[in-house]
Amino acid sequence: MALSSCSLLRLQPGSTGSIQRIEGMDPILRRRLADLGVSEGVMIRLKGKGPFMGPVTLECNGQLFAIRRKEASMIEVKVS
Repeated sequence: MALSSCSLLRLQPGSTGSIQRIEGMDPILRRRLADLGVSEGVMIRLKGKGPFMGPVTLECNGQLFAIRRKEASMIEVKVS
């Protein structure tokens, strides 16, 4: 099965992917995400998308958190 990469925002709820790259994000926010375990090579699951362009809910290392769609679009994931 071929692997493809896309923006985290393009995943469907319930989909899982490995973070390939995080680019263009504010360094402070990137550090906060790293403190939650979000970094390159980590598996992440998209749990849901808020209505009306609301936040994106993610699960990483057993933790649930939400980020803005703008930041989710800056995270590239590899999906199978």
